[in-house]
Amino acid sequence: MFISNREKPTFVDFDENALATTFYTSGTTGLPKQVCFSHRQLVLHTLALGAALGGRKGLGLRAGDVYMPLTPMFHVHAWGMPYLATMLGLRQIYPGRYEVDAILRWREAEGVTFSHGVPTVLQMVLGGAERLGIRLDGWQMLLGGSALTRDLADAARATGMTIAAGYGMSETGPVISIGEESADPYSTIRSGKPIPLVSAAIVDEEMKALPCDDAASGELVVRAPWLTPCYPGDEPASRDLWRGGWLHTQDIASIDEAGSIQIRDRLKDVIKSGGEWISSLMLEELIIRHPDVAEVAVVGVSDAKWQERPVAIVVATRDGVPTHEAINALLARFVEEGAISRFALLDDVMLVDALPRTGVGKIDKKLLRQALEAKSKPCSRNA
Repeated sequence: MFISNREKPTFVDFDENALATTFYTSGTTGLPKQVCFSHRQLVLHTLALGAALGGRKGLGLRAGDVYMPLTPMFHVHAWGMPYLATMLGLRQIYPGRYEVDAILRWREAEGVTFSHGVPTVLQMVLGGAERLGIRLDGWQMLLGGSALTRDLADAARATGMTIAAGYGMSETGPVISIGEESADPYSTIRSGKPIPLVSAAIVDEEMKALPCDDAASGELVVRAPWLTPCYPGDEPASRDLWRGGWLHTQDIASIDEAGSIQIRDRLKDVIKSGGEWISSLMLEELIIRHPDVAEVAVVGVSDAKWQERPVAIVVATRDGVPTHEAINALLARFVEEGAISRFALLDDVMLVDALPRTGVGKIDKKLLRQALEAKSKPCSRNA
């Protein structure tokens, strides 16, 4: 739109390093912490994200797309996507409350081509589409916040959707990496390759770099010009966040030879049992393959002999109720194949009607762990 000199608004210049936003982390594993970002950081993140999504195969955000976010606007700049959509001049649809029928109506009426959200939202959308008997061809969705399983990815692709996983956190403003297409049909559900201007590495407890062979696992550390510089008002946590000159994500990851990151678990969610480190995310990915399991979260509970032991909190499907024995029988197959340790077999399975979630849709493992340690059964069908 052309604006004449007479109509042009007065714009007061300011320092690009001036504070632009502050908000709190979601606190799924600990207490929420405040983070902050400057105007310059938001611009650099937007430009890097645009370069990443505009120059790749498969899922991308480009001129002509119709954008509809399915993440809360208050959480991590809505993943920075509204800034990018505005920069590209895209038509934008904001659906309000996340009611699946309304989302599907908006998608159809407005020709939505790009959305982003957590896997729970994707699962909700797929359930609504199945109930209404509609396909979702031409709809792209970027997934983050928790692991994207192969089964959920397959279900989305079967409806005609294009999906990819991404990785980031409140402290990173948020996008660090996005899954890319390759010969492996599941490469897009990995945490992905770093977007422009991001450096990533995996390190041990002494900050020694580990090999990028997709086998070694260590804490993911990152650098980029838009990462939060500190936790305002918390100097000890800020020093720990930037120990050694890298931002410590507290996520355990591996990196392959092509530079693709795969998050293996949260540092606080890794279960230490009998000298073994057990990935709760790996167990969840295997347990969800049981036909009677609709949703699952695995946490470690204290054990006098083994330090910690894994317990699965399960939401059953409408067609069946999985037993502790049946799930362990499934896991035993993967023990025999060498995919997991025998220490990963579950000590218990708790059936619940619903898993507790944070305001942004993540499973709240902190609450689950507290409930289990207190020997309670929240929402349990067995209670």
